[in-house]
Amino acid sequence: MRKFPYIFIIFFISFPVFGLDLPVSKITDDSFLRARMKDSWMVESVPRVLSMRPRIETLETGERVQMSVSEGREEFMVLFSRELVSGTSYTGSFPGWAQGSWILTRRKDTGAGTNIRIFLRSDQNTYIQFKPFDSDKCQMDVILYGGIIARYIIVPVSFERLYTMQLNEVLRLVENKFPLRYFEPQPGNYRDTRALVANVRRHLGPLRFADDGAIDQNGNYVYIETLLAQNPTRAGLNCSGFAKWLIDGLIRPVTGSRLSIEPLKLPHGQRGSSFTEYWEESRDVYFGLDWIRNLAAAANSALRSPSYGVLDEFEVRTNYFNSVMVFQNNAYVIESYPGFMSEAGFGIEGLYPLLYTLAIDEPYSFYLAAVSNEIANPWSPRGTPRLRQYYHVAALVPYFDENGTFRIVVFESAAETSFASFRNRYPGHFISLVQIPVSAKFEP
Repeated sequence: MRKFPYIFIIFFISFPVFGLDLPVSKITDDSFLRARMKDSWMVESVPRVLSMRPRIETLETGERVQMSVSEGREEFMVLFSRELVSGTSYTGSFPGWAQGSWILTRRKDTGAGTNIRIFLRSDQNTYIQFKPFDSDKCQMDVILYGGIIARYIIVPVSFERLYTMQLNEVLRLVENKFPLRYFEPQPGNYRDTRALVANVRRHLGPLRFADDGAIDQNGNYVYIETLLAQNPTRAGLNCSGFAKWLIDGLIRPVTGSRLSIEPLKLPHGQRGSSFTEYWEESRDVYFGLDWIRNLAAAANSALRSPSYGVLDEFEVRTNYFNSVMVFQNNAYVIESYPGFMSEAGFGIEGLYPLLYTLAIDEPYSFYLAAVSNEIANPWSPRGTPRLRQYYHVAALVPYFDENGTFRIVVFESAAETSFASFRNRYPGHFISLVQIPVSAKFEP
């Protein structure tokens, strides 16, 4: 595991993101500026560079670039920070991650360059970076929200050659291995998703949480376990009942009816073993997983076609990264990421990049999530085994807004919460995801 000092990964912390960004090929070239400043900023002695004061240069297009130095304990950064654009206006801000910003990291003891980071979108969580490999090659990584989507791509030029090389020229050398689509979202593809989010929000007001609560096929508030009626003065929905409320709102305009509760509780697909079968009734270990799978089968059958209502079609099992950056002890550590596990789903540490890539690759979908962890039943006799239990359900809606800003809306337990809250609540947990088609029509 490789650790990175805190100062050099500050861009992974949450900041507002601005757009609309240009296609990557249209980012204004600043290589002539870097060539002009190479001797005085990139290869000059460390004491001289550290004494430099920020200065602003103007490109031929009128765009401004602020040059500055940020010093750490063992390394320092030389920043060519583009001016941030909000809408069609320049903001006078140079945060270091505006589209086109270019950053060189150098060692303080030797002055050698160790890393070049380039922001292809005005999003501090998406960037490419380069490191030296040998005298005439360097290596490239692609990072999206902490997921390393491509790693160790060999670029056939020396690291120092990158100091003055045009961005598009570099990308042409790796075009067959570089996933450009993840840096050029199309906001128009998410119009229905934005409408769905707005429609759900409009209907949240009257809802309240109630343990084991759901709405049955007749529109009555009942308890999931017994199907008995709830007290009208305290009627509400739990996390599972709320997920059903969401799916009912999507399929009612098509089918004219809500789903029955009992079929949603039935086992769906392969899960567990002969060992866990003994504990299923007493501990309900797979309830959340079965529930979201049955909801997804109904939603995909109604909104797409019955051929899409099978587990192989709607369960999310693929991710396009095998390493993630995890924050530990004031530094980010790169850890391997196994991806989908058949008896668990995805580790929550990779959920952010997973939802980002899903938003790009599946722009007309959102996801129901079942949260699981290995736990022992505290109310059972001593010796009860630790079993993976799916005990919480939520809806995760990743999309891009009109300005191209990536967002994740979380609906759970009769309310809207934040993705940060959801992710921080379940450290070390696993998330199983099923895909739900987006529809702007919502009638719960």
